[in-house]
Amino acid sequence: MATHKKEAFGQFEQELAELAKALAHPARIAILKELAKRNTCVCGEIVEVLPLAQSTVSQHLKELQQAGLIQGTVEGAKSCYCINRDTFQRFEQMLKSFFVSTANQQCC
Repeated sequence: MATHKKEAFGQFEQELAELAKALAHPARIAILKELAKRNTCVCGEIVEVLPLAQSTVSQHLKELQQAGLIQGTVEGAKSCYCINRDTFQRFEQMLKSFFVSTANQQCC
C-alpha cells in the first residue's frame, strides 16, 4: 500500500512546494499579474481579460486562495479578490533563501 511521503520533508520544503504548485499554471500567473496591475480588489473583471470560461477562472482563483496567495470575498454572485501581500512577501523570502542556499553548488 502506498504511503504519503510529504510529511517526510520539513515545513520549509512543504510550504515552498505548495506555493510553487499554486503558481504552476499560466492562467494563475496571468490572474496574479492582473491583480497586481490593478493593485486593488478585482471583482468579475478577471474573466473579461482571460481567454477562459468563468468556471475555469473560478477554479484557478480557488487554488490561489487556498494557497494564500490571494484573498477574497464572495457575496452572492459577486466575488472580489486581491493579492495577499503577506504571503507574497513570505514566498519571496523563501525563494531567496532557497536560491542562496543552492547558488554555490558545483555541478559535475
